[in-house]
Amino acid sequence: MKLCFIDTETTSLRPDRRAWEIAVILRRPGHPDDERCWFIDVADLDLGNANAGSLRIGRFFERHPQYCGDPEPHGYRAEYDVLREVEALTRDAYLVGAVPSFDAEVLGARMRARGICPAWHYHLQDFGTLIAGYLAGQGNPVPALPWQHEDLSRLIGVEPPGEAERHTALGDARWAAGVWDAVLGSAPAGQ
Repeated sequence: MKLCFIDTETTSLRPDRRAWEIAVILRRPGHPDDERCWFIDVADLDLGNANAGSLRIGRFFERHPQYCGDPEPHGYRAEYDVLREVEALTRDAYLVGAVPSFDAEVLGARMRARGICPAWHYHLQDFGTLIAGYLAGQGNPVPALPWQHEDLSRLIGVEPPGEAERHTALGDARWAAGVWDAVLGSAPAGQ
């Protein structure tokens, strides 16, 4: 079974949002995790249509290489090139994350707009639901809806990312992997 722990940081919450940071952690049986993270070139982001609050949550202006003072163009890539890599990594994989439908929607929409067919498995794995099921199966109380992923994560002994890593695509993807491992005990080979 191929898993991809995913997360995106986006320009807004609207359906026309763009992912400005994408992380994928590929897990295959018998292999160590393969972590990838990309920043998207601002020329592909339509920042005039962005939401300032969404940019603030992900610390866009502090972290994006084209805005934080990084003079080298090595820290970001064209959206099309990144999406081709994301498609190859996620092909036939189960996507796992905190509300992975949010990430799948933005990635799928942008892939289709660029002529790329998203080919991940259609059963998305939300780690909040995974934790709730685990807690119920262990005979533990499950908090009432709406669930906060941070609170659920702590109930199984997985501390959410700290302030520096929270709302970074790779930090949140690593968090999803940690939750998966805590519930299912499936840490990758060599780790």
